[in-house]
Amino acid sequence: MKLDILAFGSHPDDIELSCGGTLIKHILVGRKAGIIDLTKGELGTRGTPEIREQESAAAAQILGVSIRENLGMDDGFFVNDEKHQREIIRMIRKYQPEIILANAIYDRHPDHGRGAMLVQDASFLAGLRKIETNENNVVQSSWRPKAVYHYIQDQFIMPDILVDITEVIEKKMESVRAYRSQFYNPQSDEPITYIATPEFMDTLMVRAKEFGKMTGVKYAEGFTSNRKAGLDDLFLLK
Repeated sequence: MKLDILAFGSHPDDIELSCGGTLIKHILVGRKAGIIDLTKGELGTRGTPEIREQESAAAAQILGVSIRENLGMDDGFFVNDEKHQREIIRMIRKYQPEIILANAIYDRHPDHGRGAMLVQDASFLAGLRKIETNENNVVQSSWRPKAVYHYIQDQFIMPDILVDITEVIEKKMESVRAYRSQFYNPQSDEPITYIATPEFMDTLMVRAKEFGKMTGVKYAEGFTSNRKAGLDDLFLLK
């Protein structure tokens, strides 16, 4: 299956929290999108990997993505080396996306920055035909996406690109809330964490409003890019 957009996240819920609205918006206009989670989030304080798997499946349905896979890398300990790059290359060649979305280039959680560079490096290497990878015992063709964009996570980074998600903000938040084990629940007896507070959901809305204000809309998601955007009509800019 060929996808238009393939979003990579170091943990289940990275996508929903940071670029879920962007995926929903593109899917609603007919684009095909998919998600690859690098780990199962097994080091998370709350819940279990099994619960997270169920939650990520529910969130995928809400988003409307065509596929969601989990590579089962070691949460907290995966590295940007040949072994892990080849796994990413295999996914890129399998789905041949035009655009890749990846973790923030730096963030509070060290997995996010590592995941960002792992996906960025593999996206280039996937286009080298002398690197051989196999899917179901078939040699894959090389494929390089047109662009890699990094979504912004907990730590503020000035965005290069802003996507208006005003019309889909409620659907995005619904996909976030699918991860019930991870966020605040007054009936839960699990430990309170950084994201499991009553205020955390409010901070997501504030960030979306902040990005929205930058581009003259109500809510937006932000991305950084190593490439310069070009267009042939200035009136396409908001």
